[in-house]
Amino acid sequence: MNALPPLEAQDRPARLTVGVVGAGRVGPALAAALQLAGHRPVAVSGVSDASVRRAAELLPDVPLVPPAEVLARADLVLLTVPDDALSGLVSGLAETGAVRPGQLLVHTSGRYGTAVLDPATRAGALPLALHPAMTFTGTSVDVQRLAGCSFGVTSPDELRMAAEALVIEMGGEPEWIAESARPLYHAALAIGANHLVTLVAQSMELLHEAGVQAPDRMLGPLLGAALDNALRFGDAALTGPVARGDAGTVAAHIAELRRHAPQSVAGYLAMARTTADRALVHGLLKPELAEDLLEVLADSGDGPGTAPGAPDASGPDPDAPGHGPEGGDR
Repeated sequence: MNALPPLEAQDRPARLTVGVVGAGRVGPALAAALQLAGHRPVAVSGVSDASVRRAAELLPDVPLVPPAEVLARADLVLLTVPDDALSGLVSGLAETGAVRPGQLLVHTSGRYGTAVLDPATRAGALPLALHPAMTFTGTSVDVQRLAGCSFGVTSPDELRMAAEALVIEMGGEPEWIAESARPLYHAALAIGANHLVTLVAQSMELLHEAGVQAPDRMLGPLLGAALDNALRFGDAALTGPVARGDAGTVAAHIAELRRHAPQSVAGYLAMARTTADRALVHGLLKPELAEDLLEVLADSGDGPGTAPGAPDASGPDPDAPGHGPEGGDR
């Protein structure tokens, strides 16, 4: 028997009214995706000019109101604020009586599970953590990119079906993350996505310094192939002087970076050490070649590769905790 064709949005009943607290890059896009699935955005809050513009573009005709009013109007509320603001927002909404029993309260922070919503849960809210594993631009293209996007989902057992349904309706794929694993999950995504942007931007700057007229055109095919190979083969995709054990080439890299871009040395050393460790473990870097390479990498100040008179460019401890992923405009 043939399946019935999917209903168009206008033919579906509006099952939930949807509100957005924090019209950053994420909230309006998710609300727009839910609207395509038949739900009805009814209120959004935002303060900055950029937030107002995003709401107007992605959720036209949806009124801009204070956060408490968003909760008063909506069955499903998306809390899409920066990580560091989430706990205070939830506590404030609960303390002022804005939370209604039976209301679905969804945050999109990768860092947190549902525990951060406990004040609202005690007030009767139904807590969900739905984190889309995607970077957002704050434009309509984000809605299209949700197709096939994985969501890190944490929820009480009794709400798993609701969480799964919402993710699927937005075009995503649910990936269940335990409450205790949320910080590790988020750290993994930050390493892969946020640090990738930094590495690519730094690489383009250095190529420009080297005289390359179109660094983006040069890097595009190379990085596309590297990413595809890494996703397919993991560490087996490693290439380059570190994986080969070319200590002399690595020393030359460090010397040139100290001369032309000393701010890049600490990052180069940290990534090269990590690459060397992984290449050794996976049998790609021959042990007999590793000793000289690791000596070069262990020296971050005054050994091989140091330009005469160059400042100590080792920078901060590469193993020290850094800043988390960007959270200013969620």
